[in-house]
Amino acid sequence: MKFKLLLAFSFWMLLIAVSCNKDDISFDTPSQSLRFSRDTVYCDTVYNQVRSETYAVKVYNNEDKDILIPKINLEKGATSLYKINVDGKSGYDFQDIPLRKKDSLYIFVEIAPQASGPEAIADDRILFTSPAGQQHITLFSVVQDAEFFIQSPTNPNIINTPTTWTNEKAKIIYGDLTINPNITLNIEAGTKVYFHKNSGMKVSTGATLNMNGTLDNQVIVRGDRNDPYYDTIPKNWNSIRMEANSNLNMNHTRLFGGTRGLDMRQTNATISNSFIHTFQEFGIYAVESIVNGKNLVMNNCGESCIGIFKGGSHSYTHATIANYSKILSNLNRNGIFATNEWKNDNGQTEQGALQQLNIKNSIIYSDRDNAVNFEQTPGQQFEFLIQNSLLKYSNISEAGFPFDNNIRVIQSIKNEDPQFVNYFTAKLNLRVKPNSIARGKGDVTVAGTVPLDIVNESRTANPTLGAYQ
Repeated sequence: MKFKLLLAFSFWMLLIAVSCNKDDISFDTPSQSLRFSRDTVYCDTVYNQVRSETYAVKVYNNEDKDILIPKINLEKGATSLYKINVDGKSGYDFQDIPLRKKDSLYIFVEIAPQASGPEAIADDRILFTSPAGQQHITLFSVVQDAEFFIQSPTNPNIINTPTTWTNEKAKIIYGDLTINPNITLNIEAGTKVYFHKNSGMKVSTGATLNMNGTLDNQVIVRGDRNDPYYDTIPKNWNSIRMEANSNLNMNHTRLFGGTRGLDMRQTNATISNSFIHTFQEFGIYAVESIVNGKNLVMNNCGESCIGIFKGGSHSYTHATIANYSKILSNLNRNGIFATNEWKNDNGQTEQGALQQLNIKNSIIYSDRDNAVNFEQTPGQQFEFLIQNSLLKYSNISEAGFPFDNNIRVIQSIKNEDPQFVNYFTAKLNLRVKPNSIARGKGDVTVAGTVPLDIVNESRTANPTLGAYQ
């Protein structure tokens, strides 16, 4: 008896479900326009034969009835460089797409283009055709031709002859790319170098890396994810690792978005007119190195914008070293950290003398209480000079040195807001506002050694602190 009742109940439930399904598939012709979550899908710069991120668009039915959209298609059809997925199905032409009342469906868009030149535009439209009229969503992307450097078991990915990279093709690096000992790599103005996740570059002993950007044509070094979201987060790639006695010349270069930027071991480096920002650990990590930085802008580094280990010799003139970050707020976020000690790769502590650290006509500031941290090892040389500079300074226990009545701190200012135009990484602009305390506070003689600011404006009269006049 129980079995018969159960069977009868199941039968009636099945009839009800079928009845509901029949009612549910009663769709009408649209009488109103559809609504979209956006009218343009801009796929950020993509590379030859490399599939883009997947972008989503929502299509809304604002009517008080279920509708069938007669047709959704790519305007260029099968020849389009774009691929779309409509409500779970891939293709370029779709008919009679159901959409419930007051509901929405997803359309997913991606592109895997063939480059027809160094840089080209890829565009198309998703068309929506119904009795209510034709609507469209514009698809747009910049496509760059690219040259790939892929490390594999059969390809160690080594540059073993003097090489020059031009801006005709973007350079995309998978794994580690190594510049062999005593070899020079020149990277010309406008060249874009992209590192895949967990990838980096190694500059071997005696090798030289020259990044030769210009004001209007910077060298760009970053991760290979070009969406705006990835412009503001670190750890998209590893670092440029400079081995002992390697050389770096870097001018008008923008370096960002990795774990460490420049990881230098006994390196001789000259850095001018450049931006280094958004690194998980350090923008510059220098062990027993010689670094000369002029017109340098830095921001958004987890441990410190500049980390100086095992001494060395450093000079930073007209530098703007800020450290503001939301996503790295749980880390130290110093502007400059300097110590005589360093733990090597084996965990052993080594020591070296800081022969000089000159900070002149510069700004070192942060949203923390202190932007500088000097750890001086007893018995080790630790020479520094802070001249005509603006610092975020807390106290001697945090900074590691007294600010007031200190012959190593000359004509400098502490804890006055520099009034940056915008210190958030997404709209990074570390110029100072007209009423900033930093204006006119630079030493004229020091400014004469760097007479043009980072955008080629003269600073020989009334020099402003930092990289911008």
